[in-house]
Amino acid sequence: MRQRLKPLSVFLSCILLSACNTTTYELDESLRQSNVPQTWQNNTQVQDVNSGWLSQISNEQIQTLVSVALSNNFALKQQAYSLQMKKQELIISGSALWPSLDLAVSSSRRKNTSPSDYTNSASVDLNIKYEIDLWGKLSDLNKQANLDYLSEQANYEQARQQLVADVVIAWFKVIESNQLTLLYQQRADNTQQNLDIIESGYQQGLNSALDVYLSRNEVNSELSRTAEQKATKIEAIRSLELLLGDYPKGALAIDASLPLLNSDIPTGLPSELITRKPQLIASWYQLLATDASLAYAHKQRFPAINLTASIGNSGSDLSDVVSASALGWSLLGNLAMPLFNAGKLEANEEKARLLLKQKEQGYLETLHHAFLDVENAVTQESSLKQRYQMMLAAQENAIAAQRLSFENYQSGLVDYTTVLDAQSRSFDAQSTVIQIKNQLIRNRIQLHIALGGDFSTVEQNEMAK
Repeated sequence: MRQRLKPLSVFLSCILLSACNTTTYELDESLRQSNVPQTWQNNTQVQDVNSGWLSQISNEQIQTLVSVALSNNFALKQQAYSLQMKKQELIISGSALWPSLDLAVSSSRRKNTSPSDYTNSASVDLNIKYEIDLWGKLSDLNKQANLDYLSEQANYEQARQQLVADVVIAWFKVIESNQLTLLYQQRADNTQQNLDIIESGYQQGLNSALDVYLSRNEVNSELSRTAEQKATKIEAIRSLELLLGDYPKGALAIDASLPLLNSDIPTGLPSELITRKPQLIASWYQLLATDASLAYAHKQRFPAINLTASIGNSGSDLSDVVSASALGWSLLGNLAMPLFNAGKLEANEEKARLLLKQKEQGYLETLHHAFLDVENAVTQESSLKQRYQMMLAAQENAIAAQRLSFENYQSGLVDYTTVLDAQSRSFDAQSTVIQIKNQLIRNRIQLHIALGGDFSTVEQNEMAK
C-alpha cells in the first residue's frame, strides 16, 4: 500500500515545488516615473500647486451653484452609483477568502401503492465549504477588486473636479453672453441713431440715398446679430441649468462681470502630477488591477484544495432529525488540478499578460496627455495675456476711429463706407476683448484641472468627508 502511495506523493510534491517556484507578477514601480521631465518647458513658478481655486471667485451665486451641481448633477450621480457597485464587488471578492456556511432543511410525504401506506422523510444538513488559498490566488482576486474600487474612487474624484470646472466655465460663459448681448444692443442703438441723423440729412439734401440704404442695412444687420446673440445667451443658460440637474428652461438670472486675470499660478513639478491628479491615479490603479488579474490567471493552473464539512441527519420525522444525539457529520478534503484543457488556461494567462502590456501603454498615453494639457494651458495663458493687452489698445484706437470717422462724414470729408468700416473694426475689437477675458478665465480653470488642483481646500475636503 505504501508503495502505491509513493509515486502519488512524489507527483504531488513536484506540483507543490513547481508552484512555489513560480515567478510572481509584480508591476515595476519605475514605470510610473518613466519619461517624466524634470521641469515644465515654461517653468515660471515651481511652487506647489494650490488647492481651493474656487474660493478665489468672490461671488456667492457661483458657490451656491457649485453646491447644487455636486448634489444634483445626473452624470455625477451615475458615477457615484458606479463607485458603490465597485464597493459591493470588493465585498463579493473578499467573501471567497472565508468559509461558506449553508443550511438545508427538507421534508416530504409520499403515497405508496397501498391506499393507506405513506412514507415520510425529513433531513437537516449544515454544510461548510472552504478553499485553502495556498497560492494566494484568491488574494490576488481580492487585490484586483480592491484596486478596481480605488480606481473608481479616483475617477469619481476626477468627475467631481471636472463638474465644478464645467459649472464655473458655463457660468462665465453666460456672463460673457450677457456682456456681448449688451454690446450688440448698444451697437444696434448707435446704428439706429446714425440712421436717424443720415435720414434727416437726406431730407435736407445733405446726404445721398446710397448712405441711407447703407445705414438701414447696417441697422438690420445689427438687429439680426443682437437677436442671434440673445438666443446664444439662452442656450448658455440652459447648458448651465442642465449641469445643475435642473430643467433647462433658460430662466437663470446671472448678474456679474468678467474678472481680469493678471497673476500666474504655481505649476509644481511634473513628477508631482502623477500622484496628485485623480485621473492619473485612477489609471495607475487600473494598471495594478490588471497586474493582479495576470497573477490570478497564472495561479488558475495550480491545484485547488477544498475542504467540505457537513453536519446533519435524516429520518421520517422532522422533530427526530434535529435531535443532537442523532446528528452525523462528515469531513472531506479534495485536491483538483487541471491536467488537460486544450491550452485554455495557458491562453487565458497569455491574454491577461497582453492585456497588462496594453494597459501599460494606455497609462503612458494618459500620462503624456496630462503633460500635454499642462504645457498647452501654460502656453495659452501667456499667449492670451499678450493678445488681451494688444486688443485692449486696438479697442481704444478703434473706438476713437469710429467717433472720428462719423464726425468727418458729417463734415463731408469721408464717405459713409469709411464710417461703416470704422464701426465694424470698433465692434470687432470690443467683442474680442470680452471674449479673450473669458478665454483667459476658461484656460485658467482648465489649467487648475490639468494640474490636479482641487477646487476646495483641505479643510473643506475633510468637512465634506
